[in-house]
Amino acid sequence: MIRVAVDAMGGDRGSDEIVAGAVDAASDTLQPVIVGPEGLDTRGLELIEAPDVIAMDEKPTDAVRGKPNSSLVIACRAVREGKAGAVVSAGNTGAMLAACLLEIRRIPGVRRPAIAVTIPARRGPSVLLDSGANAEARPEDLVQFAHMGTVFAEEILGVANPEIRLLSIGEEPEKGNQLTLEAHQLLAGSTDLNFAGNAEGRDLLSGAADVVVSDGFTGNVALKVTEGTIRELLEALRGEITATVAGKLGGLLIRPAARRLRDRLDPDTYGGAYLLGLRGLAVIAHGNSSRRAIANAIRLAARGVEKDVVGRLTQNLGESVLASRPSTTPTPNVR
Repeated sequence: MIRVAVDAMGGDRGSDEIVAGAVDAASDTLQPVIVGPEGLDTRGLELIEAPDVIAMDEKPTDAVRGKPNSSLVIACRAVREGKAGAVVSAGNTGAMLAACLLEIRRIPGVRRPAIAVTIPARRGPSVLLDSGANAEARPEDLVQFAHMGTVFAEEILGVANPEIRLLSIGEEPEKGNQLTLEAHQLLAGSTDLNFAGNAEGRDLLSGAADVVVSDGFTGNVALKVTEGTIRELLEALRGEITATVAGKLGGLLIRPAARRLRDRLDPDTYGGAYLLGLRGLAVIAHGNSSRRAIANAIRLAARGVEKDVVGRLTQNLGESVLASRPSTTPTPNVR
């Protein structure tokens, strides 16, 4: 039985929506464990009591240190203490990162964890990382992200020998800022990575690569632009279909295809994003997650436990990779 700790107090839609998603995800092999205040209606699921809540607008590091008994921190602590195999939260992303670093901690040798987001590309889903954990990064960090993305693509997306590309402003190796230029050189020299060069942001939705690597600032901007574009295009299509009688009739004909397209592009389909590079599994869900998104985020977390993603990452980031890493431990870059 895989146990997943679920922060019931982090989402914009309230604890009822999160509990409902957890109930939907529960099965004979998956047991969500709700983390929240005493008396919370968990609809029969196990409750780990947590009296405090970290709000979305609180400063992440200060909130985590000042509220050690918050639902988010206790949910992360449950992974460290072995009470759960993974944690899911739709709360403050910066606080989630800080709590994971404090409670779950990094895999030895990992300098920066990375947020890995599934991109619904036309040729098949791919993974973009880092998508926001680190506003600044070093070239060697991006090499570690490539190793993390490789494990994600193999174990979660089912891709053999995944192709890796570096997000830049041009496909040519000489394009980009100093970070991408140096990262490109390191990636090209890595014999254990299937690196295929640079990719441009315009190619993310068509399928730039199985793994697209970036620093967290650029990756988060690319992710938000992609999500916003998808949302606006779907809304515009819906508006055009419902604007006229002819459009409504045509909409009936294309409804099955439109639903398939919506389901493929909807972020709720994937539920959340892994925070990779930790000694345990953590999934960050959207703050506005629906019960469907929460259920899928919990299933995503359980799949990572089942596939031993942490063990694979530790193996993949072996001594040959870690030997060149700095020995200093940086302060988490969260806000």
